Amino acid sequence: MKTTFIFTATFLLDKVGRRKLLLTSVGGMVCALTMLGFGLTMAQNSGGKLAWALVLSIVSAYSFVAVFSIGLGPITWVYSSEVFPLKLRAQGASLGVAVNRVMNATVSMSFLSLTKAITTGGAFFMFAGVAAVAWNFFFFLLPETKGKSLEEIEALFQRDGDHKVRGENGTV
Repeated sequence: MKTTFIFTATFLLDKVGRRKLLLTSVGGMVCALTMLGFGLTMAQNSGGKLAWALVLSIVSAYSFVAVFSIGLGPITWVYSSEVFPLKLRAQGASLGVAVNRVMNATVSMSFLSLTKAITTGGAFFMFAGVAAVAWNFFFFLLPETKGKSLEEIEALFQRDGDHKVRGENGTV
């Protein structure tokens, strides 16, 4: 399932655009994680006797994998290779990979403690909340980079006070 949706994402990236695909993906993740939290909470409270809650949990987990694989999974690597200026691209991409791996390790190592503290369903509700915050971050702060040159992308991320505008004769 993951391979199918990553493969699909490679074709959609330049047709649909990174931003639309990312927002759709993260929105789907919020829904899938919320439904997974609900399904697991219902299954846990019933002692595993509610078949529909177990089915909902399984469908939600597969849905999460699909929507993550079509957007957030591959697009983070595309953005990190596009948004840094050439002189800082290697350092920026390295930092992006390091942060990605540290966050993956943090989630993995804290998951069991988290589920003991707030239940398994509660953990997934919390992850849905984090995904909702991420959706807002992407919506308000991440521009579309599809079809833009490196210079245009660099200009998107410059603040007004960080660059000088040259006049017709080349003066500042």
